[in-house]
Amino acid sequence: STATAMLAALRAGEVSSLELTEAHIARIEALDGPLNAIPVHSFERARDMARAADARIAAGEQAPLLGLPMTLKESTLAAGLPQSAGLEVFRDHRPERDGPIARAVFEAGIALLGKTNIPVALGDWQADSPVYGRTNNPWDLERTPGGSTGGGGAALAAGLTPLEVGSDIGGSIRVPAAYCGVFGHRPTETAIPRTGAFPLADLPNPTALMGVQGPLARSAGDLELLFDVLAGPEEGEDVGWQLQLPPPRARDLSKLRIALCPPLPGLTPAKAVRDAMDRLAGLLADEGTEVGTPALPFDFEPYFTDYLRLLTVMINQAMSAEARQATAAAMRESGDPIASAQADGLVMDAPGLIALANRRAAAQAAWRGFFEDWDLVVAPMVPDVAFPHQTATFQERSLVIDNEEVSYWLNIVYPMLAIFTGLPSTAFPAGLSDAGLPVGLQAIGPYLEDRTPLAFARAMEARGWAFTPPPGY
Repeated sequence: STATAMLAALRAGEVSSLELTEAHIARIEALDGPLNAIPVHSFERARDMARAADARIAAGEQAPLLGLPMTLKESTLAAGLPQSAGLEVFRDHRPERDGPIARAVFEAGIALLGKTNIPVALGDWQADSPVYGRTNNPWDLERTPGGSTGGGGAALAAGLTPLEVGSDIGGSIRVPAAYCGVFGHRPTETAIPRTGAFPLADLPNPTALMGVQGPLARSAGDLELLFDVLAGPEEGEDVGWQLQLPPPRARDLSKLRIALCPPLPGLTPAKAVRDAMDRLAGLLADEGTEVGTPALPFDFEPYFTDYLRLLTVMINQAMSAEARQATAAAMRESGDPIASAQADGLVMDAPGLIALANRRAAAQAAWRGFFEDWDLVVAPMVPDVAFPHQTATFQERSLVIDNEEVSYWLNIVYPMLAIFTGLPSTAFPAGLSDAGLPVGLQAIGPYLEDRTPLAFARAMEARGWAFTPPPGY
């Protein structure tokens, strides 16, 4: 069932929150063993929260998620619960307060079932760590569910939770959505609080450029429901900060102007993804949608390179100056252009960072101009379906796309189209490959116009581009 259907049943008195919570607990205990999607359990707490929700419902109270059980990503700041981000040094870390994400869903009335698995330092498109072990994809246990919100994607697809909250600076919400056949929304960079997405990074207004937190769900309606619960100010800004997002530019597909992402240099998506894009183009043409393949408003190579530089700045803030210099030198010696861009980020000085920020602002302005002529960009979410588990080091890995070996880092290309400039992007299911694995696409919208890609995903879902359960679940 969707979260929306569960909430309707709760409000109609067809099921109690405790009964619904017990059903999810039983399902987790029966099915999660081979998946390892929810390694942190808070079942007794969930039962207590469910009883409290039932009392509130009986008293006539209302809240957006009142009585609904759900999970949170392990790295989400929540008082008393583990927050290791897959790092041994934080294995026993139990924060003493709730971050804004946990606070929002608790105030909305949920019963917290537990926390879902992540990779080491949230830095992979797998969900494997020395703290909790490996999460497997319910569509094929030998394949990754994606990362870093891999446990959340797997738990959703397997019916272990109706909603999940992830974080995304390298596709960590939307890649698991694509690999597991569910929906995920990377919000506009400033629409949802970023505080508390990583251990000890819980200061108000963190320096978290490009990094966001956002919802995953089994339906587009559920995605928007949770987005509305989460949207709000960073801690300390609630004295005056308000968010008034405009309505969708259109809900009727025939009234939208859809730009299809043109081929990107050096990365041809797999046939399964190209076929999905072709099917989508045909459907839109049948609907009377204005469809085109315009040039995107940037030169790909410098845009991608600047994203890699800024990503490296953001995820390596704790490294010493000496370690930065040594690592950068080794990266440059490899001769790989991706490694070279990362090396630039490792040793970037203040003037270099300001220049990069200005180039990012120029790219944001270029997107604003682009969206005067187009309402959305539809693109692959990832270049292929979920890949088999890999155990080699990150830099030694590769992807095999239609029998061609490419750099593992190229998995970030399509996610970063929205990330670098802080745009909203909704990942949605696009059918199955010939091998029976989910294919995912994304709709990228204008800054602060999250409701346009969300509404597009809902329109596509109504036409059959929807979640289907994995066999056996």
